[in-house]
Amino acid sequence: MNPNEKNNQVLIAIVDDDQSFREALESLLTLIGFRTAIFASAHDFLDSAQLPDVSCAILDIAMPGMDGLELQQHLVAAHPIPIIFITDLRDKTTREQAARAGAISFLNKPVSEEILIDALNLALRI
Repeated sequence: MNPNEKNNQVLIAIVDDDQSFREALESLLTLIGFRTAIFASAHDFLDSAQLPDVSCAILDIAMPGMDGLELQQHLVAAHPIPIIFITDLRDKTTREQAARAGAISFLNKPVSEEILIDALNLALRI
């Protein structure tokens, strides 16, 4: 099985309130061969019928309503999946909190394609 076929078997959720970032990340991951689902908020993601099929979630921290750390807590309790944070925040306390709760990676925007792919490979054990 080639890597793109393996990638196409997983669904990556992108949860970020920045529409242009969501769409750019969706385009990149689709180009690599992943299936994606994009959400503008944590609540949209949690209410989605796609949630049970998600293999990994890429989350922002600062979002209106439920932030990324709160979403992480909910997912850890109710639907454990690998989580990668990509955010503008560079706060050490937030990074440590995300790591303690099990985040695979905590990346800063802008993120390089290579670093993101490495994080996804780690999260999905590809």
